[in-house]
Amino acid sequence: MSDHHDSLTTAAAWIAAADSLIITAGAGMGVDSGLPDFRGPAGFWGSYPALGKRKLRFNDIANPESFNVRPRLAWGFYGHRLQLYRDTAPHAGFGLLKKWADKKLHGAFVYTSNVDGHFQKAGFSESRVIECHGSIHHLQCLAPCNDHIRPAAGLRTYIDAQACEWLASLPACPDCGGMARPNILMFDDWEWLPHRRDLQLARYRQWPALQPVVIELGAGTAIPGVRHFGETLHAPLIRINPREPAVNGPQAVSLPMGALAALQALA
Repeated sequence: MSDHHDSLTTAAAWIAAADSLIITAGAGMGVDSGLPDFRGPAGFWGSYPALGKRKLRFNDIANPESFNVRPRLAWGFYGHRLQLYRDTAPHAGFGLLKKWADKKLHGAFVYTSNVDGHFQKAGFSESRVIECHGSIHHLQCLAPCNDHIRPAAGLRTYIDAQACEWLASLPACPDCGGMARPNILMFDDWEWLPHRRDLQLARYRQWPALQPVVIELGAGTAIPGVRHFGETLHAPLIRINPREPAVNGPQAVSLPMGALAALQALA
């Protein structure tokens, strides 16, 4: 920690002086909660060995076509993730961020590519979260037959975890009877319904914060949308990332640490 003393001191001062927090988070935010980040085929297949045996990579299963071609496998994968996210508690770093946000004049806004719903689970208001890739806790029609997005709270999961297969009747769209799918932006996805995300962005644009600080956690360069969002805000940026910590500019500091360790150090 002593190697990062100056950066920690600067970052803590920025957080103290800000009237609000903009929290941007990628897959690395969930690692300390015990969630997989699917980094590379080996890591993905370690989490889902049944898909490894079939040599199916993340982008091979995480696309709408997989629900047509191999629906029980696709729903086995997403159903397992849904149950995992339901069963997993957000790590203590979420609580630290919430504590700091509660002391700010304008609170916090979250921008995350994570679909796990863990910021809401940790107490952040649904009206202050932007889920840029959607949420596994919401469903839409696979076709889609209309623009309805529904909560998945009533969906029970029946999974053969070893085979990564859905065992019961496949989730259905209540409007047309066809298959339902998670309201998540997947690879090669032209059917995702974005209007829930669009409403979240509209709320953010009405947010009155004037002196925010950006705390970026576990957002990589492979899918750089979360990084770009924070970098374009012209606000002090604290980048927390153990693998890709590089950052430029006089109003930016880097903490090459995991999310939880860095937040505890800042506290």
